[in-house]
Amino acid sequence: MYAEIITIGDEILIGQIVDTNSAFIAKELNKIGISVYQITSVQDDRVHILKALEEAGSRAQIVIITGGLGPTKDDITKHTLCEFFDDELINNELALRHIKELFANYFSTPISEINRQQAMVPSKAIVLHNANGTAPGMWMHKDEVSFVSLPGVPFEMKGLIVNEVIPKIIEKYDRPHIIHRTLVTYGLGESAIAEKIENWENNLAAFIKLAYLPNLGKVRLRLTAKGPDRKVLTDAVEEELTKLPSLIGDFIYGLEDEETLEELVAKLFTAKKMTLATAESCTGGKIAQKITALSGASAYYKGSVVSYSTETKINVLNVPRALIDEHSVVSAEVAKAMAKNVKSLLKTDFAIATTGNAGPTKGDSNAEIGTVYIAIATPNSVFADKFMMGNHRTRIVQKAVNKAFELIQKEILKI
Repeated sequence: MYAEIITIGDEILIGQIVDTNSAFIAKELNKIGISVYQITSVQDDRVHILKALEEAGSRAQIVIITGGLGPTKDDITKHTLCEFFDDELINNELALRHIKELFANYFSTPISEINRQQAMVPSKAIVLHNANGTAPGMWMHKDEVSFVSLPGVPFEMKGLIVNEVIPKIIEKYDRPHIIHRTLVTYGLGESAIAEKIENWENNLAAFIKLAYLPNLGKVRLRLTAKGPDRKVLTDAVEEELTKLPSLIGDFIYGLEDEETLEELVAKLFTAKKMTLATAESCTGGKIAQKITALSGASAYYKGSVVSYSTETKINVLNVPRALIDEHSVVSAEVAKAMAKNVKSLLKTDFAIATTGNAGPTKGDSNAEIGTVYIAIATPNSVFADKFMMGNHRTRIVQKAVNKAFELIQKEILKI
């Protein structure tokens, strides 16, 4: 069963905003066995919208539209939908009552005629209650295809998808099952992995598909199975996963379906009741940002020193100037001193330190652009590894962050 997503708004097409709505909708549809056939972004233009609706309806059983439902004149979606369905706008009393309640309880400005107009919906539409905003969702039918129009504000759209749209799809349609399992590997490139698992891949069942998803030092292997029997799909995928450790076991860290690498690290530290500190130079606090983005981080994470300058390394982390003069600020020796000293400073069991040249200039070191040293201080020792991360600044930093989590995970598992 297929769905299509249409996003309406010039702001997407000129790059002013990123279309996160489609990603969310596609993920939620996939959970209930519906494959997204195509995603289309169109201008706030009547002809363009009509063409997109016609084409999507010819390919999919469900078409979900987001955007163009605001109170201003440039939002033309409802009028265009009326033309597409040979319909007219009528006032929906329930929607109007909700709008009045929102203004009475949450807005300091009085309700205007423009706001009241948001309660106008096509007469043939089933109105979907938007608990988080003034623009209701609308569900319509044409030639056995369901068309669902939702506001483009992500917070409002998500509430409608979860609370209104998905339950209605489940009730209305018989759907196949789609099973995904994603294995995450570190330390081996896509082509090298493909070579090692070639025979295994060639012998996968016809209903199981493998996708390689490389990204900054890691490669995710996603197995997807689709069919009518969920147990058959699940058992088949799980059986195939058990064959991979013998082929690439040294490079597997876990299943992303269950948790990300930083989530796994958090779980390990919490379970072992051990603590962590970070000292970041070239990564500029991004390791700390990933750690603290997860709830409960305070149980094990004590803090970070973002020692971006040489003087901060000396004055705050107490890295000896003589060590820097002898080995350079981008070196294994300095990385180890940073990790050891931040561990002592914040009184933790483990510490991570990063120092490197992310470019575009070399800064306080003559090390080549892309050179990164990552040090790990454990309860009993400290070590540093050197990595060459390429020549793109953003990718260097992201790769270093990923590698830092990979290294600390390996060390905490030894305890």
